Amino acid sequence: MLEKAKALKNKFSGVSKKPKKGKPIGQYIVALDVGTEFVKALIGRIVGNEVEIIGVGRSHQELSDMQAGAISDIAAVVANCDKALADAEQQAEITNARTAIIGIAGELVKGTTTTVRFTRQTATNELTIEEVQRIIELVQQRAEAKARETLSWELGGKDVDVRLVNSALVSIDIDGYKVTNPVGFQGRDLEVEMYTAFAPMIHIGALERVANELDLELLAVAAEPFAVARSVVGDDPNAQVSAVLMDVGGGTTDIAVVNEGGVEGTKMFGIGGRAFTHAISRELDIDFPTAEALKVGLGAGAVAAEQRPKIEQALAKTLKVWGSGVELALAEFDKLDHLPNRLLLCGGGSSLEMLMQQLSQGDWYKALPFTKKPSVQHILPEDVVGISDTTGDINDHTYITAMGLLRVGMDTLSSGGAPESASLKQRFDKVLKV
Repeated sequence: MLEKAKALKNKFSGVSKKPKKGKPIGQYIVALDVGTEFVKALIGRIVGNEVEIIGVGRSHQELSDMQAGAISDIAAVVANCDKALADAEQQAEITNARTAIIGIAGELVKGTTTTVRFTRQTATNELTIEEVQRIIELVQQRAEAKARETLSWELGGKDVDVRLVNSALVSIDIDGYKVTNPVGFQGRDLEVEMYTAFAPMIHIGALERVANELDLELLAVAAEPFAVARSVVGDDPNAQVSAVLMDVGGGTTDIAVVNEGGVEGTKMFGIGGRAFTHAISRELDIDFPTAEALKVGLGAGAVAAEQRPKIEQALAKTLKVWGSGVELALAEFDKLDHLPNRLLLCGGGSSLEMLMQQLSQGDWYKALPFTKKPSVQHILPEDVVGISDTTGDINDHTYITAMGLLRVGMDTLSSGGAPESASLKQRFDKVLKV
């Protein structure tokens, strides 16, 4: 689809625009995981309440294209996305999949769970969907103000425009009684717990530009750790999934804590697979591509025995810093009595055998509120709820985030209209802008 993409990376005119296809076809959905190391594109065919993956594409990103999970060269990223999407379209044998959901990551994406308490003036009045909607909107406004304040502090006082990218209801208590459907209940004191994720407008704007250049109809922008969480929770209202989810990408590590099916919060920090490659490059005084080949070869048994000690020594230093980042991120979930005892990992960075060993064999967890040593494993494609692969190309943990984006896309499509006759869940989803 693209010719000489890299030669034209700084000229938008060099990107071949796809012809307009009219309104997006609802039968198909595109997921774009714009990662620091790779762009992954999935084309899914909607079948009932599930998605069948019929096209897979992947394109490598150069060092200058992304920084810590955020786009730094829009034209280059457009070219890479176009190549990945072209490969997926060729495999799927379709060109009319234009409805897309794109993931967003990076340290400036803020996802937290906010708890707000309300006292109703008339306790005997039954709660209506309209009253719950007003409460949810108020919680979102308060969470946005908090996100702005946090970003301003981190950026030295700069005022940052942010936008809500994901929101999910965690729990509602009425007079101390937990309910799943508050409509129709009476009560005076309400406690609403809600997860919200906000991202700076500059990052969202870059992704919107990418979608526009690719002639995609952008359905939603989703915080990637939220997408990973949705991938393992699914639609079951009785799901009691509790786990710490880690997406170790090329530029960032994204963490989500899921407690009894609800997303308690997400944290991100700027250490990923490329930091480990840079460590090898620096310690062994070799270029980045050679260091990357050694890192990948380490787990595949393709590295000479005499080289392993030096490579492992270089990795150990960065792994120690990475582990400290994990501990600091998890320590911020101080509202939980204890953290879930399962660690589920995905992303290319988690392919590093030493990283998995550090989590499964180290005693790092003792300083955190775990009730016992957590089990550590990768999320597998078959663990993703409601998404199946018909291509045979998705066979490990590196595509989980992209699959999660398809899950969020399905959530968004199913709540799009939310008419009066829709289920309560659909109407909540529309309010929450999931």
